[in-house]
Amino acid sequence: MTAGPGGSNDAGGGPARHIPVLLSEVLEALQPAAGKTIIDGTFGAGGYTSALLERGASVVAIDRDPDAVAAGRPLETASGGRLRLVEGAFSQLDRLSGGPVDGVVLDIGVSSMQVDQAERGFSFRQEGPLDMRMAQAGPSAADVVNSFKAGDLARIFGILGEERHAGRIARMIGRRRAEKPFATTSDLARAIENLVGNNPKERIHPATRVFQALRIFVNDELGELAAALFAAERILKPGGRLAVVSFHSLEDRIVKRFLADRSTAASVSRHLPEQVALPPTFERPARVVVPSEEETALNARARSAKLRAAVRTAEPARTTDLSIFTLPRLPEIRPAAER
Repeated sequence: MTAGPGGSNDAGGGPARHIPVLLSEVLEALQPAAGKTIIDGTFGAGGYTSALLERGASVVAIDRDPDAVAAGRPLETASGGRLRLVEGAFSQLDRLSGGPVDGVVLDIGVSSMQVDQAERGFSFRQEGPLDMRMAQAGPSAADVVNSFKAGDLARIFGILGEERHAGRIARMIGRRRAEKPFATTSDLARAIENLVGNNPKERIHPATRVFQALRIFVNDELGELAAALFAAERILKPGGRLAVVSFHSLEDRIVKRFLADRSTAASVSRHLPEQVALPPTFERPARVVVPSEEETALNARARSAKLRAAVRTAEPARTTDLSIFTLPRLPEIRPAAER
């Protein structure tokens, strides 16, 4: 369950009570009921899963954060067999679910519980290691900041964070780390703030977009989302429902392009466009849903959320084709020993 702007656009947000974003709208889109099985691909603190269980559905809940899975075990035990909690990436949800399902919900980003734990390194308002790894494995944000070329850092900050000072910040990092590597969240945040200053017209900290970009990059969030959408197409039954809540323009664009592509007919071969033979795999999606003023007043983390939902047709899933997303070209993330 994402923190919304607390993770996507305000990575320094302090502790806040977990509130599922667009909950009633997600439930309306999924229509959970007894006898239905729904995948919650982003279990987090269990907000959506709890609501789905309350409405009688069975749930396969997935999270790649072992802490989230461990924290959810009591709910699994109390569910009477209707909840199966699985540690893994939602890009593999079709392999982890165990069979066709009636619904899939994805809430993209970092969870409130992750942001609120200083030791996870997602928030620069709390002193902690520069980590940001949702699965607690693989290269960390510190590895990226301290070893990637300045030009590669600038691309990451500019594309994933839409940071207008991306080049300046990347060059500053290159100079500073030569003297002392970045190790903590506050260290990097202070360095960025000292470089670009505070703009009184900005409602966010000057390091927010860099932290957002690092988190998305370290966790390959765009690639994971694209793969999860294809997996949902493969696992949903005819009439099954997909609901995706995103908080970042790049994430929303991926969902929008996927549903636009899958809700229109396509040719078998791009070289033979006249041979239209692939019917839509999703019905034309409903209009995008955004939080009400009442919800954003109660939960500031919801302010940038968007919900897109669609219903699966009976047509076979199409071949995976990442080209429909035009994903940005970014440096490859791999262990420092391999770079």
